[in-house]
Amino acid sequence: MRTWAALLFPILMTSFSAHAETPKTAPAVPVTPVNQAQTLKEKLKSLTARSTNVHSDNLIFDLPVTYNKKVSKWIAYYQGPRGNKWFREWLQRSYKYMPFIQEELKGANLPLDLAYMVMIESGFAPNAISHADAVGPWQFIEATGSRYGLSKTWWLDERRDLKKSTLAATRYLRDLYSEFGSWYLVAASYNMGENGLRRQIKKYGTKDYWTLIKLNALPQETQEYVPKILAAMLIAKAPNLYGFRDLEKMDPLEYEVVVVPGGTDLGPLADHLGVTRKSLKDLNAELYLGYIPRQVEKHFIRVPKGAGRLVSSYVYQNHRKVALE
Repeated sequence: MRTWAALLFPILMTSFSAHAETPKTAPAVPVTPVNQAQTLKEKLKSLTARSTNVHSDNLIFDLPVTYNKKVSKWIAYYQGPRGNKWFREWLQRSYKYMPFIQEELKGANLPLDLAYMVMIESGFAPNAISHADAVGPWQFIEATGSRYGLSKTWWLDERRDLKKSTLAATRYLRDLYSEFGSWYLVAASYNMGENGLRRQIKKYGTKDYWTLIKLNALPQETQEYVPKILAAMLIAKAPNLYGFRDLEKMDPLEYEVVVVPGGTDLGPLADHLGVTRKSLKDLNAELYLGYIPRQVEKHFIRVPKGAGRLVSSYVYQNHRKVALE
């Protein structure tokens, strides 16, 4: 569906500056007299309505939208033979994880579209590790994770936990926005570190992300980071428009929290619950060894919704067995 992308963005984005953050409702673009007063959302709906293959109710942006050559390049990459397969996997995972992340962002009064940072950071994989040893869905390095309350021990790494890392990320993103006042710079500082961004802003005397790119003031990875997020966001809001059809939509993440004693091993517990060991370990990714050490008195874990009673019976049976031994 590259043709639709080519049709959509020259029309939509003419009124968006490539050098500044812009509101989500832009001045009218003269497509036809009927469309002159349309908002961005209305333009998207009008264009997608022309194809019976395109259906989306998520055509609202709460991050500024810029469309330029860098964004276009990443849209083409995600559609192309090298990027299509794993971007499709990200989209499918997004149905499971995005509602959960966006609910936390909403509770923190932050833009919901910041959730697309997780798509770019890790593809929603809880055990993702970067070349810089950043870990988890939000890819926290150890120092920043610790600063925002994420513990790491020999058996526990809370950076891998979706709930805990998302709560830490909301605090971090809020702090970054308080300093930089721009969501593009928030993303840039998240990628390269706030100290490095502060130095470049001071050196070049500008707080405009696109100007800093033109000056080659940012690392290459950071120059591509915001365009990647924007490209992912634009595709994900109307995937059919870009050729991503017949997606296998994962069920939204649901679980309940139970307390279990030290010595609990997730593998046998998963067998008892009748779920795959991987699924239970993914729910409890912070337990990266797959079990709770015996010297730990108790720990809260996540189990599939409705499995609380089965966990209780498992704990009782195992404690009784240990007592008899």
